[in-house]
Amino acid sequence: MGFMTEFREFAVKGNVVDLAVAVIIGGAFGKIVDSLVSDVIMPLVTRIVGGLDYSNYFIPLAGQTETTLEAARKGGAVLAYGSFITVAINFVILAFIIFMMVKQINRLKRAEPPAPPAEPAEDVLLLREIRDALAVKK
Repeated sequence: MGFMTEFREFAVKGNVVDLAVAVIIGGAFGKIVDSLVSDVIMPLVTRIVGGLDYSNYFIPLAGQTETTLEAARKGGAVLAYGSFITVAINFVILAFIIFMMVKQINRLKRAEPPAPPAEPAEDVLLLREIRDALAVKK
């Protein structure tokens, strides 16, 4: 079996294709969650805590005196712990959303009635008849 044939068989397996689709959807979903956090949730959190903007929380490591993170990054290294707080909140929200999705999927799986048992094969039915006929003769 050639390398290309083996690779083609690997690449078209259902699991590989499913994983590729999941990665693409996950990337798009991540952008949605990033927007939710930065455009909806963080402004609300900022409003609730009195106008604090976490995105500009940083510690200058190169002696910068700028007051915004973007300007400080141009001047040298900074420890941007405000960005970390935003990413941590983003992760918690994403984890909660995925938990709720999995919980609903599991609920739907449990709601499905079990399938009725399949009819036995014809040879099994014939063997049962033979067994019953032999039991009657005894």
